[in-house]
Amino acid sequence: MSTAIDQAVHARLIATAPQSRMIPAALRYDRTDPFAVRVVFPPIASLDGAEAEWSFARDLLEAGLREPSGTGDVHIWPCGPDATMLEFHTADGVAMVQFGTRDLWHFLARSYELVPKGGEMHHLDVDGDLAALLRGA
Repeated sequence: MSTAIDQAVHARLIATAPQSRMIPAALRYDRTDPFAVRVVFPPIASLDGAEAEWSFARDLLEAGLREPSGTGDVHIWPCGPDATMLEFHTADGVAMVQFGTRDLWHFLARSYELVPKGGEMHHLDVDGDLAALLRGA
């Protein structure tokens, strides 16, 4: 069985100048980091020409598909029946990206097939992570 999911999607970068545009993105989930999901934007989608990756709680994604959710750097909320907004905050500003709700639900369902909701603790390598931390100290 695979240990990761990588799902290509298209998203709409919401901008005032020059205008909103469609951009490629990837949704990623890895059962070795079972509580997190990742959204990756390729270099062509960023202002500085570098790949941008955001990691946040899988539970936040699920909650944001139902109602406005999030504090801090990532906020997610439904935007009509077919779209969901993800808002990313950095020291340099805010990026708002609209995804198809169906794509996000499909990705979330696939992640739950890999690691069922509530079963995340069974996929953590606490001993290995602690050993790595102590080696680095």
